[in-house]
Formats: sequence, structure tokens, C-alpha cells
Amino acid sequence: MSDNKPQLEYLVISRGQWDADISAERIQQAIDEFYAWHATCVNQGRMKPGQRLAIDKKLVSREMITDGPFTESKEVIGGYWFILASSLDEAAELAAQNPCLACGLNYEIRPIELERASAYATTNETPQRQ
Repeated sequence: MSDNKPQLEYLVISRGQWDADISAERIQQAIDEFYAWHATCVNQGRMKPGQRLAIDKKLVSREMITDGPFTESKEVIGGYWFILASSLDEAAELAAQNPCLACGLNYEIRPIELERASAYATTNETPQRQ
């Protein structure tokens, strides 16, 4: 971690499911290793805590509130936490050390946008116009 660049915050989204052919013991080992690794990174100031997500969910739209969203199993989001790093590459390199990668999970790393939303700025929510 570089000390001369400002630390930015990155959201890490845990995606996917455990490999079906891996034993529960191996998965538990990866989970235990993750918690030890994560605690070390938090204590070093390289990460902030996050949370696992429960199975229950609702989708709220302008039309209704429904059970869901219903996504493919490969798109399951299991939890989130935060990395503090000087760049997206540095954040991804830290996330690549996660012990659960070996058991099938993967991680999406997203920079936290510090500015407030604006209808005049191009963002993730801006429709793609032809």
C-alpha cells in the first residue's frame, strides 16, 4: 500500500457460489482463513468491515414490491466489505488474496463515488443513448 497517494474506498461485492465438488470441510477452512485474513487487513487499515447478506430479499420498483430479484445462481451476491487503497488495481490485488477464491467465489471491486448524484453527469444509472 502506497503512503504517498490518498486512500480511496472501494466496495467489494462477493459473488457466486461455492464449487459443488468441494467438501464442507474445505469450504469451512476457506471461510476461517478469510475471517483471519480480513481481520488482519482491517487491523492494518487496508479494509473496513462489511456484512454477509441474508437469503431473503425484496425488489422495489415503481410498479410494485415483489419477492426477488430472481437472478441466475452465478449472480448471487453473498456479502460485501470495503477496501482502502490508492487505486483500483491495488484494491483488486488485495482482493485477489482472498482465500475463498479457491473455492468458487469471485469479487467485484467498485470505486465509491464521492460526489453526489446529478442528472447532468454520466453515471451507472445514465441510459445509453444511440
